[in-house]
Amino acid sequence: MDTFNLPMDLVPENDNVHIIAYQSSANVVKNKITMHSNLFSFLLEGVKTTFYADKSAQIDPSQFVLLSCGNCIMSEKNAPENGIYRSILLFFDNKILSDFFIRYPGLPQVHLEQGAAIPEQAFITFHLDPFLRNFLHSLELMLAGGRPISRAMRVLKFEELMLYMVDKYPQQVLSLRTANREEYDFRQAVEAHIENNITIDELAFLCNMSTSTFKRRFAKVYGIAPSKWYLQKRMEMAATLLLNNREKPSDVYHKVGYENHSSFSQSFKQVFGLTPSEYQQQKMTAWQ
Repeated sequence: MDTFNLPMDLVPENDNVHIIAYQSSANVVKNKITMHSNLFSFLLEGVKTTFYADKSAQIDPSQFVLLSCGNCIMSEKNAPENGIYRSILLFFDNKILSDFFIRYPGLPQVHLEQGAAIPEQAFITFHLDPFLRNFLHSLELMLAGGRPISRAMRVLKFEELMLYMVDKYPQQVLSLRTANREEYDFRQAVEAHIENNITIDELAFLCNMSTSTFKRRFAKVYGIAPSKWYLQKRMEMAATLLLNNREKPSDVYHKVGYENHSSFSQSFKQVFGLTPSEYQQQKMTAWQ
């Protein structure tokens, strides 16, 4: 029995969302799998059996499965015998899952009785309906062209699928969200304060952490120090206001969490190499 790390063993590039066409001519294949991302697995031909520590399930082309990160064993069988096993795999990591819930805060909520909890699930099996069959067909058409699918399109298809799934199966999808709740809550707290004049110490307090613990957690989730991340995000937001909204620098600084124009200008020049006025003038002249 072979051991695979997914999606790394199937794709060359490192990204947090992938759409892959997979096939095998072997009649029965059983492998140990370490899932480093979550996965929507759609069968086109064949039968898949998935084993986690606490449960197992078998699916056919009338079904698809949502798998969470972790170790599992997968068995793939052709149907009919000597046929081809074919599937389409949509991988997405916990960061893009958190991004989704933060991007769409008004999603349907699951109403539970007081004291009840949504159990975390290693994987969930669903049946294809007409919408999902059309969605799957759209993935087939994109993959059939042989050209790489752009990251923007991959994210768009992931969000399309998730929006439909949350609307139709809110409790099941929320069980995956619950499994990553700690990271989601942390990211939501961090990203809710991009526009606010709030310090790292104050953010740590709001997250019920010491400053040192907050900084370690931030670096683990975002891969960068919080001060650098906030500086970059706030200046990107300022640049958007200067160019797209054509606002004056003096009207922008307070909208990105600064108390005075001078400190804002210094931070902006640190990121873009120009003062806000110089940046706005240079870009607007280039567009004319």
